[in-house]
Amino acid sequence: MELIKLDNISKFYGMGDATTVALDNLSFIVEKGEFVSIMGPSGSGKSTLMNIIGLLDTPTHGSYLLENKEVANLSQKDRARIRREKIGFIFQTFNLIPQLTVIENVALPLLYKGASYVKRMEAASKVLKSLDLGDREYYLPNQLSGGQRQRVAIARALINKPSLILADEPTGNVDSKTSENIMNILKDIHKKGNTILMVTHNPDLAEYGTRVIHVIDGQIEEKNRSTQNKKKATKKTNKKAGKK
Repeated sequence: MELIKLDNISKFYGMGDATTVALDNLSFIVEKGEFVSIMGPSGSGKSTLMNIIGLLDTPTHGSYLLENKEVANLSQKDRARIRREKIGFIFQTFNLIPQLTVIENVALPLLYKGASYVKRMEAASKVLKSLDLGDREYYLPNQLSGGQRQRVAIARALINKPSLILADEPTGNVDSKTSENIMNILKDIHKKGNTILMVTHNPDLAEYGTRVIHVIDGQIEEKNRSTQNKKKATKKTNKKAGKK
């Protein structure tokens, strides 16, 4: 079942000779339950792609179907409602509110949905316990390690039980060991049926996805996973044999 369908999406910034083409007639389909890793150099258009998919930006032209409904040019109010109900965001910089406790940060999306205080706290506590943060509920963000803060950000993304999770460099601000822990959490979330789109510069982390795409000059290049695996296997074999 198609969760996301982009058809000939373009995004232009500026006017006349100063026009920048961020996305160029890009078409892209994500099936429900996929884990798609998005790679590409800086300025390639991957952030613009994620912003359009996350309804944080609108395309200049083209069609975007989310769960078979056209959402490309909805009003700001309708885009905010869909983000609140269907999309969970995990940012590289955590984006936690420093004055709020961990449990208050996680419960915040439910406040915007109008849930009662008790329901917000119960739901937030449950998600935090599932990520081994039950003993950190009343800490402030600056009292946590980088890995703990990212787990709080993941908990906040999951609180509304979204149909789509967008992760933008979710391991960019943590060390390699914590990075592996974060990726294992995302892997477990995916196994439970969640659809995940993740931007990463790290090819090893991209392999956690069921599919890897590359955004180059505003367009998508998709490499066949079996071909990639064959190349890796050949490289390992040649290394063992002493070949270059």
